[in-house]
Amino acid sequence: MNIVVSTLNAKYIHTCLALRCLKAYAEPEFAVEMAEYTIKDPILNIVTDLYTRNPDVIGFSCYIWNIEETIKVVKLLKKIRPEVKIILGGPEVTYDVSQWLDRIPDADFIAIGEGEETFTQLLREIEGEGNYENVSGVAFRRDGEKVINPQRNKIDLKEMPSPFRFEEDRSELSKRVVYIETSRGCPFSCQFCLSSIEVGVRYFDREKVKDDIRFLMQNGAKTIKFVDRTFNISRSYAMEMFQFLIDEHLPGTVFQFEITADIMRPEVIQFLNDNAPKGLFRFEIGVQSTNDAVNELVMRKQNFQKLTRTVTMVKDGGKIDQHLDLIAGLPDEDYASFKNTFNDVFALRPEELQLGFLKMLRGTGLRLRADQHDYVYMDHSPYEILRNNVLSFEDVIRIKQVEDILEKYWNDHRVDHTIEFLVKHVYETPFDFFQGFGTYWDEQGWSRIGHQLEDLFKRLDEYLLTEGFSDHHIISGFMKLDYLQKQKFKPRKPWWNDLTDKPIRSHYYRQISADASVMGEAFVAEELSEKELYKHTLLEILPFDYEVYKETGDIISKPSLLLVFFDQRENRTKLYSKPLSSFTVPVLN
Repeated sequence: MNIVVSTLNAKYIHTCLALRCLKAYAEPEFAVEMAEYTIKDPILNIVTDLYTRNPDVIGFSCYIWNIEETIKVVKLLKKIRPEVKIILGGPEVTYDVSQWLDRIPDADFIAIGEGEETFTQLLREIEGEGNYENVSGVAFRRDGEKVINPQRNKIDLKEMPSPFRFEEDRSELSKRVVYIETSRGCPFSCQFCLSSIEVGVRYFDREKVKDDIRFLMQNGAKTIKFVDRTFNISRSYAMEMFQFLIDEHLPGTVFQFEITADIMRPEVIQFLNDNAPKGLFRFEIGVQSTNDAVNELVMRKQNFQKLTRTVTMVKDGGKIDQHLDLIAGLPDEDYASFKNTFNDVFALRPEELQLGFLKMLRGTGLRLRADQHDYVYMDHSPYEILRNNVLSFEDVIRIKQVEDILEKYWNDHRVDHTIEFLVKHVYETPFDFFQGFGTYWDEQGWSRIGHQLEDLFKRLDEYLLTEGFSDHHIISGFMKLDYLQKQKFKPRKPWWNDLTDKPIRSHYYRQISADASVMGEAFVAEELSEKELYKHTLLEILPFDYEVYKETGDIISKPSLLLVFFDQRENRTKLYSKPLSSFTVPVLN
């Protein structure tokens, strides 16, 4: 019996842990082949590849991001190979099972809940007598009637075989994100989340987990993401794992966790700040809302003051990047309330701020009580909300405009200095900037066309000019600074038109070439020849004192000369600056 387990990942770089758990549990009793694709792959290409594997049984792992494409694959497969047994499993089909049996008649079975033992037992019956009524946690049709067997008891995770030792995975470990779980379940009851349905937290065997991590690192894994819903729910467990990873990590490896920030003790953060190498860990923190009344409605317990303490301590430590999540569309979170939430969280300056929209996931308490808040949402995955009783569709559109600019400009860190100046000195709140620019971006039709890096700067400059700010020259200076700082090589043509005139640049170059100390001792140490100076540096005049800004954050309207050195030896860009008053004034004919 040829058995294939398959899924459509969101991106090529992703891997599906579920397939590997199914394969590990079913072997050696059954030989299982894995086949991963992406939602961007043409459906016919996926079907063709699966067909050539000559399967008798195919199991698909289904999620909100791939269910629609998976249905198309299943339908086409059944047309060309009607005898193949198709099993669907995963969180997307675990709930509303009867509806899925109606909607996907080409699926022979649906595995409900934890799938490892169910899948293996089902394979035995497919190969044997076909007594599917004996398989707990499976749904199917018998003589046209739907049969939905009750879910089985939870698996003992400590007895689970490793899903990471397959030879076919080794060559890909360095190129993909590796997902690992050390626990299942969540202690919290957030009504928008599937994890709230499973009661309690169960752990895998710690020593087996450590052995798996050692194996993954030794075989080239670079990005290992823990999918535990709350990695730090047990402080002693988290500390043990943090210590292990600090002690035994290999250079270049990054570990990513989902943590609950408001329960993290200061001494744990201090331990990480003192002992973790920079860049080894990355935290994902779900904030969702800072409105206590909103959180109470979705049974979410959160102390934003303690969360702020954690995020601030981690940021001050400078060792760990943080990704914070918000959800727009929660019950009673209107536009004004969400604006406050956004501003509260942006004030923490996370390295990434993810603005998502509420998805009414099957099986969640919020979906079951959707009528209480007049929710209107998409009929098909991802079930994203369109409006509710306090948030209109127009409000949703406006917040999506904010999300677009947030992704393009903040999360990609293209204009950090500029945004910092704008939200501190120009706009009343950060949200006002992102909303204003997002609305303008939409009105110009830029969402429908592509853009290069230079376009992003030009479009921001165009928008800011329409605002008529008196200190636009300062803003423009910061934009030039951001642009040049991100360049690896000397740009042939920067985005701005008011370049410093060539005779003026030549005047300052001659002074620097004659006496490098005018740019400071650190620049003298570069020991640039005259040829290197002209070839690998760029001069620009900023309308503020960059040295003072860099040291204190203060903005003094005192022009300074910025020398940008694109260092090819160290493959990085260096900035040197001195007030214009340090140089002789150019005399032009």
